Amino acid sequence: MIEVTIPLRSNDEAVLVLGPYDRHAKLLRQSLAIEIFVRGSNLRLKGDEDNVELANARIVHLLGKFRKGREMQSSEIEQILLGPTSAQAEAAWAPQAEEKSGVSGANSGRGRVNRVHPMIHARMRAVEPRGQNQRRYLEMMDKEPLTFGLGAAGTGKTFLAVAGALRALRRGEVRRLIITRPVVEAGEHLGFLPGDMQAKLDPYMRPIYDALGEILQFEDVTGLIEAGVIEIAPLAYMRGRTLSNAFVILDEAQNATAMQMKMFLTRLGEDSRMVVTGDPSQNDLDRGRPSGLMDAVNRLRGYESVGVIDFTGKDIVRHPLVESIVRAYERPIPSRDPGDAESGPS
Repeated sequence: MIEVTIPLRSNDEAVLVLGPYDRHAKLLRQSLAIEIFVRGSNLRLKGDEDNVELANARIVHLLGKFRKGREMQSSEIEQILLGPTSAQAEAAWAPQAEEKSGVSGANSGRGRVNRVHPMIHARMRAVEPRGQNQRRYLEMMDKEPLTFGLGAAGTGKTFLAVAGALRALRRGEVRRLIITRPVVEAGEHLGFLPGDMQAKLDPYMRPIYDALGEILQFEDVTGLIEAGVIEIAPLAYMRGRTLSNAFVILDEAQNATAMQMKMFLTRLGEDSRMVVTGDPSQNDLDRGRPSGLMDAVNRLRGYESVGVIDFTGKDIVRHPLVESIVRAYERPIPSRDPGDAESGPS
């Protein structure tokens, strides 16, 4: 979280940036999830570092035009303030909108109901990394086509992967977000589950919905899923696909076999990124079936364009007791003297 100050030369500049009835300020708040307000003769921006820097660049650009005597319509001002993120996202969304509406080619400008990417208007909570490993993890996701996040429960592997994906989506760097998990029961046999296929899969995918709901509003999550911008599906559904222009997350990857992992990694398409998260110590596969997670990491660690982050107990950000629990399970169980056991009733 940072705060930036922009000096203003007159009240007219404040009105220009904030807009009539604070319209422009509201657009910036919605688009970039930042705080914007005037204090004295200064404009203040506060929020996530990337979003604040982006808003600062747009506002300085707008003020530069104004100070040169350029007359601008409200629509042009809003276009500058919404910036290239809006334009990129609209361009990325256009092919999907055409496909859904059946409009393409020379007539693509006619009959389209909505060409603006739904992510543009979604309110997104600012996410700050806690600790050096989390910061490196987010930076690696922005830089590398393939990133592995390994570590114990509560280290933020899944949450930060979802946050990084949503940031890339908002910037227009990818068209869609695809999140997948192996459908493996954690030591239980649930038997028959009622409902259609989606109802049967929802319990397995609930942690993904939880992570999305921490960052976006519920109605935005629902809208993006309905629009096909966010897809949540089991790992088996990835076979045969080429995942282009997408940010793809494989969660709970310790429950993928070596063949499933190879299948998933080879889905990587043009202009896409992949993040694979998992806890090697929590393998729920049937006994005798080795996990594909560490197999893939051991094969690919050190390759160019492949990043690996190893989280430790110090990176756990859940309840403080979780770190103690993880450490307790990492240690061997202390042996007990048979004489210490309580005797049964006589």
